[in-house]
Amino acid sequence: MALLGNPNVGKSTLFNSITGLGVSTAHYPGTTREVQFGRSTFGDTEFTLADLPGAYSLYTDTEESWVSRRALLDIRPDAVVVVVDAGNLGRNLRLVLEVLDLGLPCVLAVNLVDEAERAGIGVDTEKLSSRLGVQVVQTVATQGLGIRELVTRALHAIDGGDPPPPRYTPALEAALGPLAVSASAFSALPYGLSPRALALQLISGVEDFSVLFDEGSEAARLTGEAEVLRGDLVIRHDEPVTVWLSRERSTVAEGLAAECVMHAEPRRRVDGWRIATSPLTGVPLLLLVLGCVFAFLFFIGDLLAGGFSALWAGSVSPLIRSAVTAVAGDGSLGRTLLWGLDSGIEASLAIGLPYILTFYVILGVLEDTGYLNALAFLADRAMHRMGLHGHALIPLVAAAGCNVPAILAVRSLPDRRERLIASTLVALVPCSARTAVVLGAVGHYIGMGPALGVLAVVFVLWVLTGLGLNMVLPGKSAGLVMEVFPFRRPSVRGVLRKAWGQFREFLFVATPIVVVGSLILGGLYETGLLTRLSEPLAPVVEGWLGLPAVAGLTLLIGTLRKELALQLLIVMAVAVMGAGATDLTLFMTPTNLFVYALVNTIAVPCVSTIAVLAREHGWWRTSAIVGFTIVVGVAAGSVFAHVLPGLAR
Repeated sequence: MALLGNPNVGKSTLFNSITGLGVSTAHYPGTTREVQFGRSTFGDTEFTLADLPGAYSLYTDTEESWVSRRALLDIRPDAVVVVVDAGNLGRNLRLVLEVLDLGLPCVLAVNLVDEAERAGIGVDTEKLSSRLGVQVVQTVATQGLGIRELVTRALHAIDGGDPPPPRYTPALEAALGPLAVSASAFSALPYGLSPRALALQLISGVEDFSVLFDEGSEAARLTGEAEVLRGDLVIRHDEPVTVWLSRERSTVAEGLAAECVMHAEPRRRVDGWRIATSPLTGVPLLLLVLGCVFAFLFFIGDLLAGGFSALWAGSVSPLIRSAVTAVAGDGSLGRTLLWGLDSGIEASLAIGLPYILTFYVILGVLEDTGYLNALAFLADRAMHRMGLHGHALIPLVAAAGCNVPAILAVRSLPDRRERLIASTLVALVPCSARTAVVLGAVGHYIGMGPALGVLAVVFVLWVLTGLGLNMVLPGKSAGLVMEVFPFRRPSVRGVLRKAWGQFREFLFVATPIVVVGSLILGGLYETGLLTRLSEPLAPVVEGWLGLPAVAGLTLLIGTLRKELALQLLIVMAVAVMGAGATDLTLFMTPTNLFVYALVNTIAVPCVSTIAVLAREHGWWRTSAIVGFTIVVGVAAGSVFAHVLPGLAR
């Protein structure tokens, strides 16, 4: 089976509920960009479910449209569950008609009925089912309502035969008739399409079916007949056939919605969208949201970090030390093992739990409420100054969680220039790992003010980079075209599940790296080799940045994952000062910590981000982006290394 729907109708939430998998969901369009597969069992039936990208139509030039159309044709699912927004039925039904035109067994999930009811909108599902000839089920995906009935109806649709095709105006039906008759003469049609469905595909001109027929064969004359018909339709209607077909479907969809949608008095509620997008109220609201986010991360993260370190030092660390000492003794080998098994694991969890997990929870709330979508409208004018439009702000804000999916989301921007600018800016956005370093190194040991100072410096450099790229690169940004989505109440369960899924990936990927890195670092430290390896870095790290050369080594290791830099620095503190060490200022001055966090935040994206950049832009442009971040990071760090001590006097 396959799940299909317009962007932001709850399709991926349904997929997660049915399969139990953790596909990324958010209250803005474009979250699903590839086909996701999951297996599930319902009663005695086991089935595979495909989550297709959100698309407004199967016949536009967007990547999502192409992927969804090809998946439906190539996979030929036994049934398609089309998810529609109960509050915007007319627009959503056009996609339903396109699926029915392919002759695929179909079930309609009318989702978001709770939001529609608050807006005074109801859907007569029985009438809609009768008019379409398919089963229709009302659902609230975030609450799990209607899902069992939906799966039951979808499984029954597999054996229910092909649904009746939609009926359009006499002009369209008359145009399809002769071509469908010609197609019916062949026993095996491509993709299992019916003669009428193949006729629609051929005259649309979107799918090139000519490659499916041997040149000169009798079947190949279908494409020639379709070409003649398409030319005749263009002359007759004075517009492209795709536009004519789209209007035909839209007319039928709006007619169905007019028949099946019931209106009542909406409940009174605050117009959150207007408040969030008006400059007069939206800018103060944005500042308030940002202040609350960082205050929450600082105070709650600091509290969790201190509590975890105390708990580890009092209960877990003594057990690990006793076990390691009993097995390996208290010599160099034993102390090296403690670097990884005690200090390494503690450092990973002491950064991950308080800061990264907490940040993912906050980001999940901002995504699922739809605030990021409103923020894109609010920032559109400012983004144009950096050669982008407001929609580009969504991957840039999402980059605060992780740069990798943000780089992938940049694909939705219209041209290479905007994608290059946005990708460069994404590489400079402090992800959750880099934010954890700022809060863990500066906020925890120096204070909230200096931590905000690091982020303020990064923001200024980020803005200057955008302005500079817009001036240097030829071209200009396109206008903003984005659908307006109302704010939604986030599901606590959904937010926590998404946050845990993202953090779990960090936990199982980062912790082994930290442990292995700590073992290597410990071995180098215990044998005295660490100082020798740090010496080549001394001219830049000590001379320009004023940092200990060993700190520069941890910055290099941090390119594997940004939080590794601070974690390995903490490993050194714990290994030298003992479990429960709480003050990195014994190793480094406040100025050192500020510069350390600043350079780690700006210079060199992590290897995962570099790999994705290379895949999207090639190694030449990626090298330019990485080199630029190194120059900016080292230059900014050098300036503050020499300026801050003077200001402190």
